[in-house]
Amino acid sequence: MKAFVTGATGFIGANVVRVLLERGFSVRVLVRRSSDRRNIEGLPIEVVEGDLRDFTSVKRGMAGCGVVFHVGALYSFWVRPRRLVYEVNVDGTRHVLRAAAESGVEAVVYTSSVAALGLGTRERPATEETPVDPRHIVSDYKRSKYLAQQVAIEFARRKGFPVYIVNPSYPVGPHDIKPTPTGQLILDFLRRKVPAYMDTGMNVVAVEDVALGHLLVLERGKPGEPYILGGDNLTMREFLGVLAELTGIPAPRVRIPYAVALPMAYLNAWYCRVFGGMPRMTPDTVRMARHYMFYDPRKAVEELGFPRTPAREALGRAVKWFRETGMAKGG
Repeated sequence: MKAFVTGATGFIGANVVRVLLERGFSVRVLVRRSSDRRNIEGLPIEVVEGDLRDFTSVKRGMAGCGVVFHVGALYSFWVRPRRLVYEVNVDGTRHVLRAAAESGVEAVVYTSSVAALGLGTRERPATEETPVDPRHIVSDYKRSKYLAQQVAIEFARRKGFPVYIVNPSYPVGPHDIKPTPTGQLILDFLRRKVPAYMDTGMNVVAVEDVALGHLLVLERGKPGEPYILGGDNLTMREFLGVLAELTGIPAPRVRIPYAVALPMAYLNAWYCRVFGGMPRMTPDTVRMARHYMFYDPRKAVEELGFPRTPAREALGRAVKWFRETGMAKGG
């Protein structure tokens, strides 16, 4: 069967493509003309140029494909102009699903995010059923992913189209060339640029497990239902402690209070807005850090057979890949 993949040049998408090839799929990918294509160089795949914001190019690209993996998204907490994140994540998802429905595609696997789900607590991690509190949708990225998931659910439930939804947590591992915010944290640690930390937490998952989860949901999942593809819940102190054990680099001991971090984030964002550049932290990311972003992937484990690589092993692979590619030496 031929699979059509969006976002193949990105972190999760590049790993999804590799799993598809291992499983015997022929693969066609949609790539923007300006995209960095290092993640797919040398792979036996068909490349077509297009843009998620352009319905015509999306539909033309998936012609003749039996299944679609819509992995493409704009994953950033600093996007200018701000509307771009909605055009790519929300409108782009609608374009892919509409094109798939009109083209007779058998099924679509949509890569959502835990950002589209409700927040739990340190003691009670969130599940797929945790209600979404509008007050916790504090960034354009989170809002766009929430809205895009509602589009996917609408196609699956109201229009009867087979859309399978996966919600990865915070993946780490190979092919994070951009890198993602979590990958940037690992790189900053390797470059000894993490002098302090905030009291927060995240769910760390191996990107290879996430990629495999895309096939498992297609084989065993239920259309229109979200599945958290997650791993181990770690506090930030634990996260940095594991990196310290893996690398021999001392973990920071200074914890930044929220009341200090938020003004620093506003200053950092103002500086980047005026002089250019990407802020290390924004007011939105600091507000998010007030919560423990812990998730329970039990549904995916029990219904899909989703694997759970230990966070230490997943972080070890990420560190190894960043070092082998030379990214850890960058500025």
